Amino acid sequence: MSANRVRVVVTGLGATTPVGGDVTSTWSALLAGQSGVTTITEDWVDTVPVKFAGTAAVDPAEVLPRPEARRLDRSEQFAMVAAREAWQDAGAPEVAPERLGVVVSSGIGGINTTLSAYDTYKERGWNRLSPFTVPMLMPNGPAAWIGLDRGAQAGVHATVSACASGAEAIGYAMDMIRSGRADVVVAGGTEAAIHGLNVAAFAAARAMSTRNDDPAGASRPWDRDRDGFVLGEGAGIIVLESEEFARARGARVYAYASGVGYSADSHHITQPEPEGRGIIMAMTQALNDADITGLDVKHVNAHATSTPAGDVIEVQAVAKAIGTHPLVTSTKSMTGHLLGGAGGIESVFTIKALHDRIVPATINLDNLDDGIEVDLVYGANRRLPEGDIAAVNNSFGFGGHNATVVFKGA
Repeated sequence: MSANRVRVVVTGLGATTPVGGDVTSTWSALLAGQSGVTTITEDWVDTVPVKFAGTAAVDPAEVLPRPEARRLDRSEQFAMVAAREAWQDAGAPEVAPERLGVVVSSGIGGINTTLSAYDTYKERGWNRLSPFTVPMLMPNGPAAWIGLDRGAQAGVHATVSACASGAEAIGYAMDMIRSGRADVVVAGGTEAAIHGLNVAAFAAARAMSTRNDDPAGASRPWDRDRDGFVLGEGAGIIVLESEEFARARGARVYAYASGVGYSADSHHITQPEPEGRGIIMAMTQALNDADITGLDVKHVNAHATSTPAGDVIEVQAVAKAIGTHPLVTSTKSMTGHLLGGAGGIESVFTIKALHDRIVPATINLDNLDDGIEVDLVYGANRRLPEGDIAAVNNSFGFGGHNATVVFKGA
């Protein structure tokens, strides 16, 4: 790493998740080991084999002004709620519009709008569609609305890479600041895909848990009896700034966003590469980008979705790329899997763990699977050491997308 490279800091956090409507309530729930997974109450639940999901703890439509909420898809509503929390948490920076950017991504985008609008078109005709239908369904919609809300002119982007989308967004935001394009960037991920078609499609791919008799216990990363992921919804957004800009305005700094790594498996459209080579590459690149070694990393928020194949492959890759010493957890055991929003909320969780020096325990891990050598955190929360340490957030997506972000203590 160049000695004069711009350093990027995190100054604001925002989230709305299945366990809380903001960062404070969400983090408290994670430390208390609370699951946000419940039985679905929608009418379509009887038509699908999976009858539970991590529905948001707070309806975003009840947080936003009603006229605004009506012109936003649910994924955009989540993003707006989290972005405004992060912006206020950062102290509402005064930044020139041409120095402010937004990178907020979604894996699926406005799928609920797409499906409901098609029903309206078929049943009632084209002239009954909302004029906001296209802005509601386009996958760059969350980023665009946040950009409008903040007046961002340095660039508004949406990186779409399935379940790696949110983490890639943060990496792209880091690059915007490092390259000098922006002083401040609002970045993260959002998803609102709890719909009968999505549930049915993932179930058809044999990717989801079918533990209908125990929704809260269905997401069980690394447990021998895991049977698939649990769908969740919400958003996680962070505010990134150049260290120079943040220090000049006296901002509180949560952490440094120090490194990012990407790779592609080029193996299978949905299955992970068995040796974890792409995952190792992404983590290794991120460590190199942060100018640290594996020994500096004391915590990993794993992608670990509770799928039979992916969980063990990931931690075996962690052992090879970083070592067996970091405290490894999967917060998806409590939130479910937010797809494109996962990298957003889990970056928030990684930063909170680093800042507060505590790692929330993975829940539902009753029978540890074979082949795991890393130090998994389960049964009780664990403290992180003081001093100059780093933490890693992993996000991987269908298509073989891998993204790793490194945060360092401030």
